[in-house]
Amino acid sequence: MGSQSSGISAGLLTPPDTWGRFNELSFIIRQWINKLQTATLVKVVSCTNEGGLSPVGFVDVLPLVNQIDGQGNATPHATIFGLPYLRMQGGSNAVVMDPKPGDIGVAIFASRDISKVKSTQAQANPGSLRSYDFSDGMYLGGMLNGTPTQYIQFTDAGITIVSPTLITLQAPSVVIDGALSTTEGSNATIAGAIAASGDVISGAISLQTHVHTSSTPGTPTSEPIG
Repeated sequence: MGSQSSGISAGLLTPPDTWGRFNELSFIIRQWINKLQTATLVKVVSCTNEGGLSPVGFVDVLPLVNQIDGQGNATPHATIFGLPYLRMQGGSNAVVMDPKPGDIGVAIFASRDISKVKSTQAQANPGSLRSYDFSDGMYLGGMLNGTPTQYIQFTDAGITIVSPTLITLQAPSVVIDGALSTTEGSNATIAGAIAASGDVISGAISLQTHVHTSSTPGTPTSEPIG
């Protein structure tokens, strides 16, 4: 039997915990296990980056699952500062999407002190003898959050990219392998020249086959390009 016996507050020593060496050791082990931090849900309080092009930064987070004492009284956690957060990145290729205050995500806690690696970004000995500590957390992000307004959506019907403001493609050249269309009423503004290997049609008028009537009386119309 353990500390979950009826009428006994959780986490406190119970009479059965003193019955024999096994129960005594079991109680001690449970108390130590309760001190280990593994993973929990947290809310982002602040982030060192704000969506700009920069190295991966850090977040301050607030654990959302309160601490409970033996009498069932709740004690909220304090803010944990300086957790490195996850970015999808390989070499110089990355998806830049920094956490925002109010985001809910998961924080995991390393088995050893990671402070030296955080400061040097290189292999190093543990900074101290602590283990499974709140101070050695890492933020993974993205749980229990609301409906986005700007997103990339993958479905069986295809890929949808939605932005309420602007979508920018920046490269020396952009290749679109497929038919290109715009919604009704949309305008296109192009700063450079347009080179088309096929016809260009506006309404029912073809750039290759339409003709013009000369402004001079008696002068014939122009010849089509095609």
